[in-house]
Amino acid sequence: MPTVSLNRDELYERLGKTYSEEEFDELCFEFGVELDEVTSEREEAQKSSATKLSASELSAYSDAVIYKIDVPANRYDQLCIEGICRGINIFLGNVEAPVYEKINPESGSMEKITVMPSTKQIRPFVVCAILRDITFNQARYNSFIDLQDQLHRNLCRQRTLVAIGTHDLDSIKGGPFVYDAQSPDKIKFVPLTHGSTGEEFTGRTLLEHYSVDPACKHLKPYVPIIQDSEVYPVVLDSEETVLSLPPIINGDKSKITLDTKNVFIECTATDLTKANIVLDTVVAMFSEYCAKPFSVEPVLVEYVNESSEVINSYVTPQMYTRTEDAKVDFVNSLIGINISSDDMVNLCNKVQLGPAKLVEGGDVLQVTVPPTRSDILHAVDIAEDIGIAYGYNNIVKKVPTTCTVGGEQPLNKLGDLLRDEIARAGYTEVLTHGLCSIHDNFTALGREITDAVSLSNPANVEYEVVRTTLLTGLLKTLQHNKSASFTKGFKIFEISDVVLPDDSNVVCQSIVGAKNVRRVCAVYAGPTSGFEIIHGLVDRIMTLCEVAPEEEYIKNSKKGLEEKFRVAREGWYYTILPDNSSGTYFPDRAANVFLTNPTIGKRVNIGSFGILHPKVLKSFDISYPASSIELDLEPLL
Repeated sequence: MPTVSLNRDELYERLGKTYSEEEFDELCFEFGVELDEVTSEREEAQKSSATKLSASELSAYSDAVIYKIDVPANRYDQLCIEGICRGINIFLGNVEAPVYEKINPESGSMEKITVMPSTKQIRPFVVCAILRDITFNQARYNSFIDLQDQLHRNLCRQRTLVAIGTHDLDSIKGGPFVYDAQSPDKIKFVPLTHGSTGEEFTGRTLLEHYSVDPACKHLKPYVPIIQDSEVYPVVLDSEETVLSLPPIINGDKSKITLDTKNVFIECTATDLTKANIVLDTVVAMFSEYCAKPFSVEPVLVEYVNESSEVINSYVTPQMYTRTEDAKVDFVNSLIGINISSDDMVNLCNKVQLGPAKLVEGGDVLQVTVPPTRSDILHAVDIAEDIGIAYGYNNIVKKVPTTCTVGGEQPLNKLGDLLRDEIARAGYTEVLTHGLCSIHDNFTALGREITDAVSLSNPANVEYEVVRTTLLTGLLKTLQHNKSASFTKGFKIFEISDVVLPDDSNVVCQSIVGAKNVRRVCAVYAGPTSGFEIIHGLVDRIMTLCEVAPEEEYIKNSKKGLEEKFRVAREGWYYTILPDNSSGTYFPDRAANVFLTNPTIGKRVNIGSFGILHPKVLKSFDISYPASSIELDLEPLL
């Protein structure tokens, strides 16, 4: 959880009330944050110093009380004193939630930033905004810088996803601005760190300097983000003055001071969604200091191609206000309370989810999500905030109406028992990836490509779909263990879930379109195919699950008299029938396993086993013949 350090006196001044430490700790709990530590600058200096500080050195640090508050990792609006105090005041009913407004520029024409096509090579996105007629003092300025640092550490992932640049609009020529990616040697400017000396650097020499200069060690971690790139991103004004070299440093010419009145904010990014969240957060927090509170001037962002033709454009900041729904019964059930729908509507105002209203005959609560609440994604998030507004201490403790004893889920218990028994049979358990490529999941196994749960933005080709079979993972395990001895056979297994498309599967009153299926899969590879070994494992699993073979199956084996003493559930039978339909197995060397139980009343295919086809082995670069088995476990319960 991020930790925010706040001056106690300033905090109480903003809240309009002085609290004891215990009272404020309780208020934090009710609000949904945690008072982690009470300290001061002087105490922190003593703790962090490797040597004992002298009295003169300590006197340079303030002894003002500082509260360190832990805030939820997804509450970016609480990463500064403005957000926390605004939230608490709204929670206590001292103020109304603000309404954010995008205002038209006095000149009548919107400022514009042009994004050049070269930026695609390194950081392709930018979003911007302007705060007009803002008033800074030292505390506000410090908070402004601290919020940017907090966002960089958290949502921006150390500036790899988003980098924030803030500029004094009156100290530069202004727009139209340009966001470009240029050769490091072409970029020349005086960075913010060298404003006092006026020393100019190129992009390349500046990064080399930051890599070795102890005085700039706070910037050294960001140097590798762009250092090896052929081009560096750069933000320019209309006179081609360098405003910033994202994600490293701003230029000294446009630096923010206490006298700054108009602030130009630019966020360059590799992730446009996160860039918009970051910009909306900065604007929402500090627009309260504008002459017209909670107002912001938008900026037009235009993307051009090599011919300078506009191919895409949008206006930022978004500052969207949206609605989300949650069923009243669902909220009451999840929290463990029973309040009226009207009370829920009132509680929403305390947590900045108002105005709320009832729809669909009063059964559904519809809340208004402000631009600062990007954490609201689902009805569960709404229920959580209503629980905070209601007060966790107000939830009455109840004795459960049913007397139950906790225990392992039957499917998990079956899996654990089978793991022990299969391991005793000489198999080694493996745990493989749940994601794989479409080729490995279907084509490499000689199967037709069918529906599967796919990723919309896979990191690479190896993570395109959620697996529909465990066999792919086991074969890739063999592929990466070719140096192991196969002389006596190599036996591995896995008991885990696959995910199959299922439009009728309902979870939490929502059709998720997929379901998990628990399976057991085993592979034997060695000097021979080992078909009889895998066949024996099938019979062993059925014996352990107390399922008896059908009469016809018994007649095909040498087992006869011993079957009279088999421990089996009444009405549970299995049989094995030949299968030539699967391209995974060698022709005439595969079979399906059929199960009959009193609930089903008819044979149901629960899996298959056989000798793997040479083409399948070749696809996974396996040099030895192999056999495999894959069964659904849930029907065996």
